[in-house]
Amino acid sequence: MRQFVCAIIAALTLTACDRHDQSREAIDLGDKRTKLGAFREAIRAYESALDGTAKTAEVHFKIAQLYDDKLTSPLAAVHHYGRYLELAPAGGRVKEAKAAMTECEKRLNASMKAGGFMTTAEGARLRNENEELRKANTELLRSRPPPAPRSVTPGAPDLEIPGSSKHLVTKGETLASIALKYYHNRAQASRIKEANLNQLGGKDIIKPGMTLIIPAPPKKKK
Repeated sequence: MRQFVCAIIAALTLTACDRHDQSREAIDLGDKRTKLGAFREAIRAYESALDGTAKTAEVHFKIAQLYDDKLTSPLAAVHHYGRYLELAPAGGRVKEAKAAMTECEKRLNASMKAGGFMTTAEGARLRNENEELRKANTELLRSRPPPAPRSVTPGAPDLEIPGSSKHLVTKGETLASIALKYYHNRAQASRIKEANLNQLGGKDIIKPGMTLIIPAPPKKKK
């Protein structure tokens, strides 16, 4: 029985040693990747060494610094600075971690006020794309042929437009005065002329007794 217990203790000890060795190797690999400038690979190596214990608090600090200084990702940096402070509340880097965490939070607040977590480069890319789309749309509109003008058909009735009304012309009225009455804008006389093209023969002259079609006022843009 005693030999069995000893065997179990030995096995657990070896397992713990293996885990420690693997953790140490992962941290060493992360340090090497950091020196080479392969920061994301370094983070992956460091993360494989994390086990949620106070022993890996320093690893959280290393990851936080990479996100903060090298990858410009303050949100991820805040998380790992916070984990360091949780695991090592009396550690030697507490003051440094708190100061760095505060700076990251300031940057996050500034980015949120400016419209979210979009980077400057991403914002510039979207602005360029929008400008290119606007130019393409303008060129497309210019390339379209203008609509053919309506031809006058004397004696043919003018089609009533949905939502339109009718107006009986009295002495002294003009298209402009009628437009002012219905649209509060004399320049809208062309709308009435277009709606009554056949009756007016394409001219601006109206006579008392005519019944004109008055299109509904144009909708205001929101």
